[in-house]
Amino acid sequence: MSDSDAPAERRGRGIDIDYAEVYQALPSPVLLLTPDMVVADANRTFARVSGRSLAEMLGRCVFDVFPDNPSDPWASGPRVLRASLERVLATGGPDTMALQKYSVEVPDRPGVFEERYWSPVNVPLLDADGRVSLIVHRVEEVTALIRARRALGAAPELPELPLTAEDAMTADLLNRSLELEELNEELRKAHASAHEVAVTLQRAMLPSTTLPDRPGVAVRYRPATSFLNVCGDWYDLIDLDARRLAVAVGDVVGHGLEAAGTMGQLRSALSAAIRATGRPATALTTLAAHAHTVDGALATTAVQVVIDRTTLTVTYSRAGHPPPLLAHGDGSVEVLDSATDPPLGAGDDSLPRCESTVGYGPGSTLVLYTDGLIERRGEDIYAGLDRLAHSVERHHRLGPELLADAVLADLVPAPRRGPDDDTALVVIRL
Repeated sequence: MSDSDAPAERRGRGIDIDYAEVYQALPSPVLLLTPDMVVADANRTFARVSGRSLAEMLGRCVFDVFPDNPSDPWASGPRVLRASLERVLATGGPDTMALQKYSVEVPDRPGVFEERYWSPVNVPLLDADGRVSLIVHRVEEVTALIRARRALGAAPELPELPLTAEDAMTADLLNRSLELEELNEELRKAHASAHEVAVTLQRAMLPSTTLPDRPGVAVRYRPATSFLNVCGDWYDLIDLDARRLAVAVGDVVGHGLEAAGTMGQLRSALSAAIRATGRPATALTTLAAHAHTVDGALATTAVQVVIDRTTLTVTYSRAGHPPPLLAHGDGSVEVLDSATDPPLGAGDDSLPRCESTVGYGPGSTLVLYTDGLIERRGEDIYAGLDRLAHSVERHHRLGPELLADAVLADLVPAPRRGPDDDTALVVIRL
C-alpha cells in the first residue's frame, strides 16, 4: 500500500507521511525481526550504533550477526534476548528487558569483542489473525553511563565529581530494573506453575477427549497460552437413555484456579439438571438460579443440547453462548440461533428460558464450541462464525475426528501463536 493509499488518520492532517523514512530517521536504534528471529530491516541509527551495515544483517539470524563472546564465561546477552523474543512470540505482548550486558564484535577485528550495555524492549506487530508477524527490537545504549559509574566508583577520593541528580536517578533506575527483572522472572515461574495446576485440575474434571465408547463423537480442548484466560471452558456428554444424548458446552468468565473451580461446580449442576429434567431450557433455568450461589459464576455462557436419535431431532437452549452449527448431509450448514437468552445472571433468572427443536437427516453433523475458536482481536465475532461455518461446510464429509482437526487447522493455523482464550470443540456425527 502506498502512502497516498493509507487511511486519512494515518497520513496526518492532509500530509502524506513517508513512514519508511520516519523509521530510518528515528533517533533510537530499531531492528525488525521475523518470528524466526531473522533480521528483516534495521534503521540507520541501529546500523551506526552496532557497527554493522544493513547488508551484513539483512536475512540473517540476529544471533549469527551478534554472536556471544566465546572468551567470556559469564556472557548471557544472546540467551537473555532469545528468552525475551520467545516470550513475545508466546504471549503476543511486549517484553521490556532489564539492563543487559551484550558484548559486540568489533568491526574488522574478528574475535575481538567490546563490552557494551543496552536497555532493550521488544514489541510485537500482530496480523489480522493475532499472529506475530514482526518483532520491533528497540534498544538504547547505556555503555557510557555504566563506564562513568564505574569510573566514579573506582575513585571515591574525588568528591568534587559527584553524579548529577539526573545521573543518580538514572543509575538508581538501572539498579532497580535488574531487581525488577529478577522479580518478574519469579512471577513468570509462579504463573507458569499456577497455570499448570489449573489446567491439570480442569482436565481432571472434564471427560476425556478420547472417547472409544463414542465412535461418532470427537472432542478437542486447547487451554489458552495466556494465564489470564485459562480454565473457564467445559464440555459434557451424557446418555439420558438409549435414544437420547445430552451435550453441553460452557464458558466461565475468569481465569486460573478460581475459574476451574467455578467451571467444575456449574458443569456438575447442569449435568444433574439435564438428567433430572431432560429439557435443555429447564436445565439452563435451574443452572441460572444455582449460579447466584456460586462465586464467579455470573456472566457464564452455556449451551445445552439434547439429541433424540429416534425422532431425529436436536433440541437446544442457549445462555449467551455462540450458536451450535448443524451440517446437513448435503453440506448446507444451519446456524442454531433461535433459542437465545442472556448469560447467567445477566437477565431475570426467575423467568423460564426458551428452547428450539430442529430436525436432521442421515449424515448430519452437529458442532458445538466455545468462543475461543471464533473470536479474534479487533474483529466482529460474526466474521469468525462465518469462517467456522465455511470450514464445516467444506469438510462435512469427513468423520468427526478428521473434521475436528480440519476445523482447528482452518481457524487456528499452525504459525499462529497459542490461543488467547480456552478453546473447546465437540463434533458429533448424528
